[in-house]
Amino acid sequence: MYISKSFIPILKNNPSEAKIKSHQLMLRVGMIKQSSTGIYSWLPLGFKVMKKIEQIVREEQNKIGAQEILMPTIQSSEIWKESGRYDDYGDEMLRIKDRQDREMLYGPTNEELVTDIFRSSIKSYKSLPQLLYHIQWKFRDEVRPRFGIMRCREFYMKDAYSFDVNDTEALFSYNKFFLSYLKTFKRLELTAIPMAADTGPIGGNLSHEFIILAETGESKIFTDKRIFDLSSEGSDIEKNSLEKLRKKYEQFYSVTDEKFNKEKFEKEVTKENRLITKGIEVGHIFYFGDKYSKPLNAAVDLAGGKKDFVKMGSYGIGVSRLVGAIIEAKYNEKDEIMKWPFSVAPYELAILPMINKNDNSTLEKATKIFKHLEKYDIDTIIDDTDENLSSKIKKFNLIGVPYQIIIGKKSEGDTLEFKEVGKEPKNLTIDQIIKILIKLKIKN
Repeated sequence: MYISKSFIPILKNNPSEAKIKSHQLMLRVGMIKQSSTGIYSWLPLGFKVMKKIEQIVREEQNKIGAQEILMPTIQSSEIWKESGRYDDYGDEMLRIKDRQDREMLYGPTNEELVTDIFRSSIKSYKSLPQLLYHIQWKFRDEVRPRFGIMRCREFYMKDAYSFDVNDTEALFSYNKFFLSYLKTFKRLELTAIPMAADTGPIGGNLSHEFIILAETGESKIFTDKRIFDLSSEGSDIEKNSLEKLRKKYEQFYSVTDEKFNKEKFEKEVTKENRLITKGIEVGHIFYFGDKYSKPLNAAVDLAGGKKDFVKMGSYGIGVSRLVGAIIEAKYNEKDEIMKWPFSVAPYELAILPMINKNDNSTLEKATKIFKHLEKYDIDTIIDDTDENLSSKIKKFNLIGVPYQIIIGKKSEGDTLEFKEVGKEPKNLTIDQIIKILIKLKIKN
């Protein structure tokens, strides 16, 4: 792919309407374009990053046995009236009517719809547990959308739902998602800390938000610094192992502002370990028992012949929000350097030839290297413009392609100038470069 043929509308300066790093960068390098207040078109660069994040989320859901479905964006009001949430949800719900004057809505979440799917299909406890998820657009009519995709009205989200025969089995499912989220965020090179949180309009009595630290975050958090030293390494999908993992995190005081208790915080956390800061919510999990299965009559036959309502949980990850969250965590605003994690970078490698108007030899060399890299499935872009090398390096530092091959005066014979963003370049052969990139692809 040549950058001259790519749809990457880069701006010279940060847009004045953007107030935080992620909004500024996404507009400046042409990842998104605002369509209307709180609603964005995703352009090729941003869409590539989001789809790579989506795939990592999908892979980690599949690993715990969750099955992917796809539910519609438009839902009937009837099932929401059954659950009792239609009038209670508030003005964030976009209510509409079709031509037959039927009340419909643009789904802000899917507890009702997935419960309706479950109750029409599963009748026996022998078919449990069931873990279902989908990745779909949601709409919540935010009263004050701001910060670009971080607080917008239309967003892309993974939401999953668990159905179990009793509370014990349901907590096992809850813990599976707890582990899955830790591993998902680790693959995205984010330190996301699970924190006890309020259940909000979803309801229930057990909830954790997964928060990454960021000055621009809207969640105020109170935590014990020692929680950052914990790791999910070695955890497997066994009941005792998963329960120990969650308890390991819960031993340290860590809550969002809705759950904050000053007396408890000061009693349980020593002064040197107290951390009061802001963070960005990137995931939220809930356990709510029969809150939805009971009013929607989602019951199964038990072993003794009785029926009981299934126990449910729901589990959300903001896929589109993660694009912004990674920028907030990784973007060096002062030096204008963005380094995407290799696993989600819009391109894995950029080739930057120094091009003279009367000499195409460096571009020919870049094209030859590009075709060789294609054999190894390395996602590469060539800057075929006539800008000087300094401008090209600056441009791709801003875009955030993590590795660059610079074809200039120092690239002679079989050696190439190979550079990781933010580090000094090395002179390597193409085979050495391929080995490095393949190792990173396997790791991620």
